Amino acid sequence: MKTVFVAGPFRAANSWEIQQNVTRAEQVALELWRMGLAVLCPHSNTRHFQGAAPDDVWLRGDLEMVSRFDAVVMLPTWEFSEGARGEHAHAIKEGKVVFYWPTDVLKIAKYAEENP
Repeated sequence: MKTVFVAGPFRAANSWEIQQNVTRAEQVALELWRMGLAVLCPHSNTRHFQGAAPDDVWLRGDLEMVSRFDAVVMLPTWEFSEGARGEHAHAIKEGKVVFYWPTDVLKIAKYAEENP
């Protein structure tokens, strides 16, 4: 079973918008699990941690996790997120498989099927 890291916007102007980002990420994570992939959705992992540590702690931790995963799935609007751009660059640098949701849904399903 391949492991997948979900990357996309987390931070936002207020707690409502943060929750919307978390919910979108969780919805994609569930679909990836249903495809047969082992998924980490960091949005769920730190949803209530705002202000508990400096922002760079979360990004450094995410980059470490990206290093340990087989693939990364980029959520829509990832390009507007500083953290997601960093995760994307790190994944590319590390030679990870990178998919873009929802454009690559069929490619992701095939990847899951070929790597049970």
